[in-house]
Amino acid sequence: MPRASRRYFDPEGKKYGIPTWPWGMGPSPDEWATPRQLTARGLRPGGQPVARQIAWRTRRGDRFAYLYRVEQALPKRPMTEARWASIHKATRARRICPTLQTYEIPRRYGVCNDCPGGAGNQAAA
Repeated sequence: MPRASRRYFDPEGKKYGIPTWPWGMGPSPDEWATPRQLTARGLRPGGQPVARQIAWRTRRGDRFAYLYRVEQALPKRPMTEARWASIHKATRARRICPTLQTYEIPRRYGVCNDCPGGAGNQAAA
C-alpha cells in the first residue's frame, strides 16, 4: 500500500480553501463521492458546490479529485426523445464520405479508407 503524503493533509481547509486529504486517506466513500462515482450510482452532483477533495502528485504536478456529498446528490436525468434527437443530429453533422456515403472520414485524405486514394488503398512506398 502506498504511503500517503502528509503534504496534502488539510482537513480544516486552511491551506487549499476546502478540506483536503492525500490519496488513500480520504473521507468515507459512503458519504462522499467523485462525479464519476456518483454517475456509477445513477446520481449527479445536482449543483452542489465541491465540499472536499483528494490530492496527489504526478509528474505533471498536483492533481485533485473533487468530492460531493452523496446525500445531497440528485438522480440522473433520463434521456428524453429530444435529447436523443440532438445527439443524432450532432452525429450526422460529422464528415461523411462523398463517394460511398460512409460514416466519418479522416480529414487527412478527404475520402474514406475504402475509396480510391484513401488510406486503405495507398500503395506501400
